[in-house]
Amino acid sequence: QVQLVESGGGLVQAGGSLRLSCVASGLTFSNYVMGWFRQAPGKEREFVAGISRSGGNTYYADSVKGRFTISRDNAKKTAYLQMNSLNPEDTAVYYCAADFKIVGDIIPSLSQYLVDYWGQGTQVTVSS
Repeated sequence: QVQLVESGGGLVQAGGSLRLSCVASGLTFSNYVMGWFRQAPGKEREFVAGISRSGGNTYYADSVKGRFTISRDNAKKTAYLQMNSLNPEDTAVYYCAADFKIVGDIIPSLSQYLVDYWGQGTQVTVSS
């Protein structure tokens, strides 16, 4: 049984930082491109960041580029999202995602319609 379990969400003031973690079990973690998505109230789920199987390549949505950093530790089967300079527009439920089907992950851009596994989500709230 595959599980992706996120943690690290919470309430933070604008300008602050949070680090999300996603621990995977039940899969060969290094075979999956990993990513983070988010969904704000009343909005569609959107891609935030992706990382290649080796961790050597990353890809970000324009809205978070320069502020967020995705990383992974294959030995710990864990993906991370370091979020700095947070603003109220970053308020959302953040979801970890795993995609096995991506062929060639030089640009690890995940599609929400092709993700194999999702985490349950963790709430991030940024107050002004």
